[in-house]
Amino acid sequence: MKEVIEELEQRRATAMLGGGQKRIDAQHGRGKLTARERLTVLLDAGSFEEFDMFVEHRCTDFGMDQTKIPGDGVVTGWGTVNGRAVFVFAKDFTVFGGSLSETHAQKIQKVQDLALRNRAPIIGLYDAGGARIQEGVAALGGYAEVFQRNILASGVIPQISVIMGPCAGGDVYSPAMTDFIFMVRERSYMFVTGPDVVKTVTNETVTAEELGGARVHTTKSSIADGAYDHDVDALLQMRRLVDFLPSSNTAPIPELQTHQPIGEDDPSLDTLVPDNANKPYDIKELIEKTIDEGDFFEIQADFAKNIVTGFGRMEGRTTGFVANQPLVLAGVLDSDASRKAARFVRFCDAFSIPIVTFVDVPGFLPGTSQEYGGLIKHGAKLLFAYGEATVPKVTVITRKAFGGAYDVMASKHLRGDINYAWPSAQIAVMGAKGAVEIIHRKDAGDPDRIAEHTRSYEDRFLSPFVAAERGYVDEVIMPRSTRNRVARALRLLRNKDLENPWKKHDNIPL
Repeated sequence: MKEVIEELEQRRATAMLGGGQKRIDAQHGRGKLTARERLTVLLDAGSFEEFDMFVEHRCTDFGMDQTKIPGDGVVTGWGTVNGRAVFVFAKDFTVFGGSLSETHAQKIQKVQDLALRNRAPIIGLYDAGGARIQEGVAALGGYAEVFQRNILASGVIPQISVIMGPCAGGDVYSPAMTDFIFMVRERSYMFVTGPDVVKTVTNETVTAEELGGARVHTTKSSIADGAYDHDVDALLQMRRLVDFLPSSNTAPIPELQTHQPIGEDDPSLDTLVPDNANKPYDIKELIEKTIDEGDFFEIQADFAKNIVTGFGRMEGRTTGFVANQPLVLAGVLDSDASRKAARFVRFCDAFSIPIVTFVDVPGFLPGTSQEYGGLIKHGAKLLFAYGEATVPKVTVITRKAFGGAYDVMASKHLRGDINYAWPSAQIAVMGAKGAVEIIHRKDAGDPDRIAEHTRSYEDRFLSPFVAAERGYVDEVIMPRSTRNRVARALRLLRNKDLENPWKKHDNIPL
């Protein structure tokens, strides 16, 4: 028995070294942690249970049978984050560059199956060079098996991907089908084809960072939901994110103890909206003064900044927030903002997370670039997402709610449950200036008449009371009471029961 135990210890020690100390040192030299070090930061101390530590590839071509390393380039298993079970896999760049082989893929598939079967989140840490070329179609088949499991798990368990090094070729498609992707600045990148291939095919000269770095994917492509400066920060933020998410679509949403009462008004909100309707203000101030302890986890903070999405808590319970941002493009809806918000709304609905929407939107962004870029369909995505959602929906109109954008932003007509408006709310087909120029064209040359018509239009339409008279707004509330009113509304809606007609699946305008 003693000899067997010694052999086990020796095998474990070999496996724990991955590709060896030299490659570990090289990994540290790049400012990166190893796969196992990353899991130590991500998971509760002592909670990690590893699977398949001794698995090796079975490839015999190109001399691969002479080079076998336990673990085969990926560390898999499960552990806990603040006591809640999560399944994990971490690509090990020190072993064959983290490249995916048939057995490597099978290890990932095992934890994917376990996560789905046990209804727990799965987190993948990526630092790899793509498919293992020596295995050919076997590696490609392994990718497809992983992709299929991503698809089946979508909307059932939260799936999170953290890109912590290279992620190229087939490796990019699995993260693309997960719920959230986060990156590490200056150390991670994602692309289907690398700079060398791009140079050969299109004659473009581009660096890996310029082609698929964190800045590109958080500000231009919207592939990534956020980026952090180093491995430790990224992993600690993932622990924070997991705290907001339910374990599955049938699990209750997390509820943490809060020490901030909901009954206290915040008088500063009474002056948040400027008297000048064209002057911006920061909608994040409203979000942070509404949620518990100002703890807001923003999603895609650097993309489509004219809309804000993210998670907060109300009375300790996770809540999704969507808000137009007057500081950027006056909070107008465009294609990027619509897609960003639609995806977030659909995630919240899939996992029964209630949605609070703060509205200050002057309409959809006009122009040929938007129309040519498919604004109609992109705007319809957000409309579809809100209309489809059956979770509790609370809406607060703070200022402008003009045109079709009023309808889209969780209006009463899209089954909004509780719709409030501040006294500063302006709900109309369009702003007074544009409306008067259309309605009273014949007086266009008379400034006094136009001014009179404008005042009349503002008095008649640019107030929340017209909508309140029709029941489109449930109540006009004081800004200072927003936290209290939203929290009470969400408490009222906890037992909401609403089902859409049966269907195999919908056909959202993609």
